[in-house]
Formats: sequence, structure tokens, C-alpha cells
Amino acid sequence: MQPRRWLFAVASAASAGAAAVAFAASAPAQAQDAPRAGEATACTDGTTVRTDKGPVCGTAGNGVRSWLGVPYAAPPGGDLRWAPTAPPAGWTSTLEATRRGSACPQPPGLGPGSTSEDCLKLDITAPEKTDGKPLPVMVELHGGGFRLGSPSDGTHLVKEGGVINVGVHYRLGIFGFMAHEGFGRHAGNYALRDQQAALRWVQRNIARFGGDPRNVTIYGASAGGSSVCANTASPAAKGLFQKGIAQSGEYNSLLGADVQWQAQDCKAKLPSEEEAQKAGERFAAALGCKDAACLRALPVDALLKQAGNGIGPDAGTQGPVVDGEILPMSPGRAFAEGKVNKVALMHGVDRDEVQLPSADTPEKYRENVRRQYGPLASRIMELYPLERFPAPSAFIAYRTIVADSNSVCPALLNDERLAEHIPVFAYQTDNADAPPMFFLDPTKPNGSYHVSESPFLSPFPGGAELTANQKAFGAQLTAQWTGFARTGNPTVDGTPYWPRFTRHDPAVLSLVPAGDSQVTHEIAEQHHCGFWNRHAPFREIGAAG
Repeated sequence: MQPRRWLFAVASAASAGAAAVAFAASAPAQAQDAPRAGEATACTDGTTVRTDKGPVCGTAGNGVRSWLGVPYAAPPGGDLRWAPTAPPAGWTSTLEATRRGSACPQPPGLGPGSTSEDCLKLDITAPEKTDGKPLPVMVELHGGGFRLGSPSDGTHLVKEGGVINVGVHYRLGIFGFMAHEGFGRHAGNYALRDQQAALRWVQRNIARFGGDPRNVTIYGASAGGSSVCANTASPAAKGLFQKGIAQSGEYNSLLGADVQWQAQDCKAKLPSEEEAQKAGERFAAALGCKDAACLRALPVDALLKQAGNGIGPDAGTQGPVVDGEILPMSPGRAFAEGKVNKVALMHGVDRDEVQLPSADTPEKYRENVRRQYGPLASRIMELYPLERFPAPSAFIAYRTIVADSNSVCPALLNDERLAEHIPVFAYQTDNADAPPMFFLDPTKPNGSYHVSESPFLSPFPGGAELTANQKAFGAQLTAQWTGFARTGNPTVDGTPYWPRFTRHDPAVLSLVPAGDSQVTHEIAEQHHCGFWNRHAPFREIGAAG
């Protein structure tokens, strides 16, 4: 097992001078029997498939067939660094696709760490035995704050849900998003271009692996959820997928002084191309470069070092940009204006999205609220009085405020906007008893933490022993995620009724263990969304974002 493939990168928040979580949740840990990066095995007889660029062979066993490290694009180094995704060269000899592709360049630490630009690869997993009918395809866009991570192997979803899983390696951080006038018009968003190139590869090739190119679902958590939102709003992604599952895609700070990561999520007002180019000029100047040729000649390590933790005036742009082509506008604005691809979405957040800094005392609670929310602090403390929360009341109250303002209410507003134009199935994960991940303090009541549902779509990282209630929860989520991919409706055998969210019936499924999930219409009132929507700038993004 590799539990640290679940990444919450701790970054230094330059403006606050304190540690902050740059929500970098990647996919669940790999199954034990899947080859890891750098490990190769011999191909299994009968696994050769001819793609449009050449033949590949993989492995079979334990109920699945896998093809790992299949190129979908040319390595984005040299002149292709900060350039639109280019097709790979073809090959004639059979490519042994038995080794996981390298993670795209990212700093070492909690993530896999990598300096290899030969990383635009796919990991494909399919059931070993089928009835011959084309299978639904789930394409994972991994999390990691757009700076870290790599995809999972998808074995659990494949074996339990009867789908084909495709994990996408895409450019990250400064390599995935930096703009500079030397890169030409519509610079930035290379990560999103990679994701869309991978989806075009799926359209051309997945039928040869047993998949249905007319039944493709993209899914991801944290930055992966933000990727789902971005592709839903991207004209360039039209027709490349039919469904999406956005998990915890609302996580940016909305108000206040604590800048923990660059604006990048489903609700954020993204930087314009002009703003991103100015950031790119500062980044280049800090490295002694005046043009694109100089930047493209620098070693990966130097670029990663300058990019640092993604925060600061000289860190460049490390998240999506309104570039006028891939993203003509921020996703939140596109949702408000109905300028979205005609797809169906499952969309939700966790009740208690992780945040830092926390509050351990009443004094720290008041200090944090005043610093973060300024003139709104007094009213917020009236809405969230400490005496209404159990001990440790300061920790729970502040955790609740941040989750409501940054995630729960913005997600509900996105549900309302999207539901005017496309089918939406909304959820809130309320599972407060999931085994804590390594990035959490197990002595604290962390509640339903950021992307806490994701480990249940895989063998739980770290080999945690689940209770009977949590095992039932995992079975339910697996059925809902794969059922939605198969039918476009998450109400399938083994799951509760999950109605579509509409303006007239704003139904949200509260996901809890033991088969007790139920529909609620009380999210907005319970989380003070009327207040947050009046004061948060997200309310105005339809006009200004």
C-alpha cells in the first residue's frame, strides 16, 4: 500500500506566515497487486491491443487487465514545454505497457516527487472477463492542488463496478499553467489541454480495450473536482465526455487574509491571461530570463525551486487561467450564465472540509474569525456562538465556519446554477467517523473531512480496518459512482433513492454510513448560506468573474 499517495501538501502561507493545507488530495492508494511506478512485469499473452499510434500489451490477473504508461501525447519538454499538447510519435513494435508512468514534475515531499517531463501517459484498467458488451468508461483526473499527485489504478471500481478506469497523468504546477507573452496567445491551462488530449485519446481508442466512447465519465476529488468543473465549462471539451463527478471541488478561501493557495476551484474568480502573463514575467525575471527560450532551457529542478509552494509574487501561475480559449470565463461564471457542456453531473462536498489554522481556545477562535473575516466577524460569531458547540467548542466552531463559507454554501450555489441547464445530482458527505488519514490529528473531532469519501472508492489507505457501518458505506459509494457512470443516474441497486437537484426540488443526498443516507432540503438553512451568499464575492462572480 502507498497511503501517502493521498496528499495534503503542507505549504507556507506567505501572507499569513503560517502553515496551511494546500488541498492536494490525490487518488486513493494503489491496490497491492498493481505494479508501482518504475516496476515492470512481462506482458500477459492475449493482452495486445492496437492503438492508433501502435500496439501495446499489458498484464492480466486477479480479475483485471491493465495497460500502464500508455503515451497519449509527446513528452512536453524542450520546445514543447509550455506549448499545447502534441501527439506522440507512433511505434511499430509492441509497447510493453506494464510499468506505471512517471508522475509529472512536482516537488518532493508528501507527493511522489518527479522531474521527468516524459509523463503524459495513461493507466488503463479493465475487467478481466466481460460479456462482450462495451463498458462504461471512468476517466480519473487526480487531485493534488494542481501541484502534486498522480492517478490511482482504479482496480476497486473496475472489479466491483464493471467499468473501465483510465488514470490521466497531466502537467502540474508551473509546468501546467504558467503564462508568458513568449508562449503566444491563450497561454496557460496546459494541464487542462492535457486532460482534453487524454479524453480525445479515449474517444479514438477505448473501444479497442472494451470501452464505450459514447459513455465516458470524468471524475476527481479536490483539484480533480475542480478539473471536472473546468472541463464542464470548457468549449474545447464539448463532446469528449457525457458525465462528470466533482468531489470537493470548492475549497478556495473566499474572504479574509489567509491565502493558502492560488484561486483555482469551482467557484473561484480565476486570473485573466493578462494577469497570468504578468505573474509569468515576474517568475522569469526571478530566474534571470527575458524570453521563452531561456525558460525552456532551464532544468526542471530550477523551475520547481522558484515555484516553491505556489504562493508569493514570484511563484508564477499554478492554477487555471481565463485564457480565452480553453476557459473563456471562470467556471462559476459559466455556470451562472449557462455556458456549459451538456453533460450530467454528480457534484458535492464534505461537511467539514479541512482548514488551517485551527482554533484550540476561545481566544484563538475569536482571533481567527476577526483576522479571516474582518468587519463580518461580530455577525459571524453571533451566528456561530461557542456555546452552541460541544467541546472542543473553539475547534468545532471555527471548523464549521470555514467549511460553510468556503465549501458547503458555494457548492450549493453551484448546484442551483448548474441545475438550470443540465442534470445535477447533489450530495454532502456527512460521514464523521471515517478513519482519519495521516494528515489529520486523530485526537481532534475532524468530522467529515476534505474528500473523506474518496478512500471508500479503493481499499482504504494504510490498511485501516473498517467497521461494518463503514464497509456498508463503501459498498454504497462504489455502487453510486459506478452506477452513475453506467446509467447517468446514481440510484441503482444497493443504493438509496437519489433525486435530481432542481430549482423546484433542491434535493441533496446526505451521505452517511450503514445504509442511512437520506435526502435533505435543509442544507442552506443549516449552514447559514443566506448570510454567506450575501457577503461572499462568489455571489457576484456571474457578473464579474
